[in-house]
Amino acid sequence: MVGRFLLRRLGLAILTLFLLSLIVFLGLHVLPGDVGRRILGPFADARAVAQLDKELGADRPVLAQYGSWVSGLVRGHLGDSLAFQQSVTSLLFPALRNSLKLALMAFVIVVPFGILGGIVAAMYQGRVVDRVITIAGLSGTVVPEFVSGIILILVFAVTWRLLPVTAQAPDGAALPEQLRYLILPAIPLVFVLFGYIMRVTRSGMIEALGSDYTRTATLKGLPRRTVIRRHVLRNALLPTIAVTATQVGYLFGGLLAIEVLFNYNGIGHLVFFAAQKKDYPLLQACVIVIGVVYLLATLTADILYSVLNPRIRYGAAE
Repeated sequence: MVGRFLLRRLGLAILTLFLLSLIVFLGLHVLPGDVGRRILGPFADARAVAQLDKELGADRPVLAQYGSWVSGLVRGHLGDSLAFQQSVTSLLFPALRNSLKLALMAFVIVVPFGILGGIVAAMYQGRVVDRVITIAGLSGTVVPEFVSGIILILVFAVTWRLLPVTAQAPDGAALPEQLRYLILPAIPLVFVLFGYIMRVTRSGMIEALGSDYTRTATLKGLPRRTVIRRHVLRNALLPTIAVTATQVGYLFGGLLAIEVLFNYNGIGHLVFFAAQKKDYPLLQACVIVIGVVYLLATLTADILYSVLNPRIRYGAAE
């Protein structure tokens, strides 16, 4: 049953990745005009356009182009960047590593605070503490990252000069110095994710606090602290732990504005640059990699939740 469940989830992930690759490729190749003309501009020489189309393989049928592109993806060859004149792989993986650092920084901050906020809000449901935490979480969720990022720069970097304006640490900087540069850009991501993780935790806690097993444990005379630790948290945090894993994928989706704002050489900044320069091979590769990260995060969340909650696993495997 477990193997069938995992194979089913893996199959859905592969199908989703295939559809994503198809959308990404066709989205850039079904636009009016040929690729070379869109890259070089309307006044470019016809021979230069034809030469670029030939180099990119854009003079072949679309299905043949897609087959060659997918074959390259499978073999790890993502093509060459038109703007940088070097392989996409050499640009992509350093940027991906930087983005992972920033995402991990935000993740390490938001997860404990989000879970703690949800627990406290549920314990004081309907009271002032609950309302303050809930309103703060909702407020952070609706404020775009670039808005809160600009405010943070003006306050902590420009006015008080406590933190650097940019997120890019100098070459050779020690780990503590690198973390210092990442604090400010990580906070806007924390604002957005805190409300989501807090609400999921609060909802799970409220449901667990009102459940039959909690009332039974209380009637047996167990101390409240023991009831919370052994019965409530164990069940309330199941959806929170699984849902939190999916936030890794969301972090990568929200990095573009933050990385551009803080001049950070991550994959979001690379997407922005590729779109500006009409560097289609680089743009396609970046979008696919972001999609792969999101799918892996979602697949991890599904597997984790099935392990923590056998009822879901067995029900899905039937």
